[in-house]
Amino acid sequence: MKHRLLYIPIALLFMLSFIDCAKKGNPSGGPRDTIPPVIVRSTPENYSTNFTGDEIEIRFDEYIKLKDLTKELIISPPMKYTPIITPLSTSKTLKIKLLDTLKPNTTYSFNFGKSIVDNNEGNQFDYFKYIFSTGSYIDSLTVSGKVKDAQLIAPEIPTTVMLYEANEAFKDSLVYSEKPTYITITKDSTGTFELTNLKEGKYLLLALNEKNNDYTFQPKNDKIGFVKDLISVPSDSTYSLTLFKETPAYKLARPSQIAKNHIIFGYEGRTDNLKIELLSEKPQDYVATTFKDEKKDTLHYWFKPSIKADSLIFKVANGNKIDTATVRMRELYKDSLKISAVKSETLRLKDTFKLRSNTPLISFDAEKFQIMTKDSSFIEPSIRLNKTYNLAEVFFPKQEDQSYSIQLLPGALTDFFEKTNDTLAFKASTKLISDYGTLNLTLMNVNRFPIMVQMVDNKYNVVAEEYLNENKNVYFDELSPDKYFLRIIYDDNQNGRWDAGNFLTRMAPEKIIYYPKQIEVRANWSLNETFTLK
Repeated sequence: MKHRLLYIPIALLFMLSFIDCAKKGNPSGGPRDTIPPVIVRSTPENYSTNFTGDEIEIRFDEYIKLKDLTKELIISPPMKYTPIITPLSTSKTLKIKLLDTLKPNTTYSFNFGKSIVDNNEGNQFDYFKYIFSTGSYIDSLTVSGKVKDAQLIAPEIPTTVMLYEANEAFKDSLVYSEKPTYITITKDSTGTFELTNLKEGKYLLLALNEKNNDYTFQPKNDKIGFVKDLISVPSDSTYSLTLFKETPAYKLARPSQIAKNHIIFGYEGRTDNLKIELLSEKPQDYVATTFKDEKKDTLHYWFKPSIKADSLIFKVANGNKIDTATVRMRELYKDSLKISAVKSETLRLKDTFKLRSNTPLISFDAEKFQIMTKDSSFIEPSIRLNKTYNLAEVFFPKQEDQSYSIQLLPGALTDFFEKTNDTLAFKASTKLISDYGTLNLTLMNVNRFPIMVQMVDNKYNVVAEEYLNENKNVYFDELSPDKYFLRIIYDDNQNGRWDAGNFLTRMAPEKIIYYPKQIEVRANWSLNETFTLK
């Protein structure tokens, strides 16, 4: 009996253990997987020599997938035919099927960037490289350096850095049509790069910020940077490449008629004095005038009287470059005079009020321009026609925190067709001086002149500028509160603008130096800064 009583508590404990196990709950699932995939085997092995096959298999310890492969994968030297790389979904095996004929005695590198991730958690197997050589050894030399942008404070990413082998078949024109010998990319906005697994030799080193990623230089779309002279590998040097967009050579586009008496002549490149002459038969009282488009590379050509002809032939001269252009004529309506404000609403005290016309302005009557303040006081303006861009510029003294009514009475402006405006009214106002900030800038170590001192906004639009032929303090006022970049441009050819370089002539772009930090302008605040150039 006593022995049976001893079994009772034991049986109760046993039953309680089952009750505890039956309680509801959520399994913890264990710690989250943070380990990237691990390579189990490669066939052929990574860093193989005397490679002769056309297929590579890399097996991992878990299921992987390829993410943004076309964006991440860098094959150097680049191949004419893109290899077939799988898996398309998930697998434990990554396969590379080569479609190209491989070059003899060449080291190939497949840099997968951040494209290899595990299937479950997306852990990245960062910058895995598979390397093999068709020769008896792996090339191991390197070239490193930094890419910057001539006009921007930091280069755009990614930028491709490439080497062209300077062998007996090399010529500069190859960069426009042939892929380079070696490539890599910049990984971040610091612009640093490293080309690896290179063989000894002489090379052209250049950088491209491309639109279509074909590893060839397309001047209309791409930025280019280069080292002027060929480099030697191996070398202890680090290299700096400055990206810029080439200014295209002058080229006339096909002109077209857009109104009864209006033809536009588009062009590429720069032209400061495009002259147009009608070669076709014309009436004795024929006259023509032109003005430049404010935003496009276009010259607007206006003529009178109208000419009835199927086509007109023109001579177009830009310096010594002369073209003959034919314009097919159509029955179109005449343009009627329309006047609009270039910038209305808020003006700074030093701003000029500008009016834009769609037809060429020929003359004005200053007495028919009326400027009135909010207290009904009249201000006498001064008027000037800007015939380069077809603007009427209205100058008048302005006061802070004031509003202005600008009225043009009938006949204030007369256009090329002797049409005049009806009554027009515009509004403009100014802010308090305390709504703006100022900057007083001292320059140190400027080694040559002239220079342009510019403040630009986050989109690199110039908001203030001064041209200096000698060193003196620069004072910018009426700056709207914002963050700005400050830069110095060495105007070496003294033409008053920044000029890009040219690859074929190995001409570098004019140098731009940025102030090392962004400048924050606050309302009613005066800044004093010293810009020490290195």
